[in-house]
Amino acid sequence: MDAARTTAQLADDLARLGVRRGDALMVHASLRAIGPVESRGAGVVAALDAAVGPEGTLLMTLGARDEWSWVNDHPEDTRADFLVDAEPFDPLATPAQEDVGTLAEIFRTTPGTVVSNHPEGRFGARGRLARELTADVPWDDYYGPGSPLERVLEAGGRVLRLGADENTVTLLHYAEYLAHVPEKRRVRRHRRVLGANGPVIRVVECLDDSLGIVDWHGEDYFALILRDYVATHDVPRGLVGTAASELLDSRDLVTCGVRWMQTHFTP
Repeated sequence: MDAARTTAQLADDLARLGVRRGDALMVHASLRAIGPVESRGAGVVAALDAAVGPEGTLLMTLGARDEWSWVNDHPEDTRADFLVDAEPFDPLATPAQEDVGTLAEIFRTTPGTVVSNHPEGRFGARGRLARELTADVPWDDYYGPGSPLERVLEAGGRVLRLGADENTVTLLHYAEYLAHVPEKRRVRRHRRVLGANGPVIRVVECLDDSLGIVDWHGEDYFALILRDYVATHDVPRGLVGTAASELLDSRDLVTCGVRWMQTHFTP
């Protein structure tokens, strides 16, 4: 087994990839792909902190663990009854959604991380712009205008992929809102959340970020867009630990995503 990399070594890997102090980065990472690191996930977060420095910012998709998501497969007028005994979403305590990766929960629970208050589109952030990115986000269309995704793009942020799956570039959900595509699919979800006076049931309305904004047969279109972007742009690439890694310009990526969707989703 390879020796565990130190935090300093991992930070050096990030610098060689092109990460700079003061950067705003949206991070997608696979701990398994990165390989052994001292202090494991905590060591990865520490390396990311060191790489961007105190003037930098880190953003991660967290989501929220929800064992009652099946309720939203039922007719809307029955959902509230199903949710009576559901554990309410607590922005500070509910664990990250399991399928966003192990590092997301470590990132969420690391001292200094701030989180947005949303049961579907929850983000965690650290650093100079953390509160600016996560405060007062939209309740409906939480990946659209006014969202942390738009804010990190406007801050000149980049997307850092550390061995993550190709279909996990959350920023492309923002492109779904910008793309001129007819009859985008929308959904309404019911969630039990902590309110000012205790648990309440609230409805979230948004583009369908689970099954996609249109019927699409074949490979996940986020993966296809990512490949198109990498093939047509000068993308910094290298190893961080043992993870094949990339740095993507957020504005260029969204532009590529909008163009791809309008080409493939418009009759």
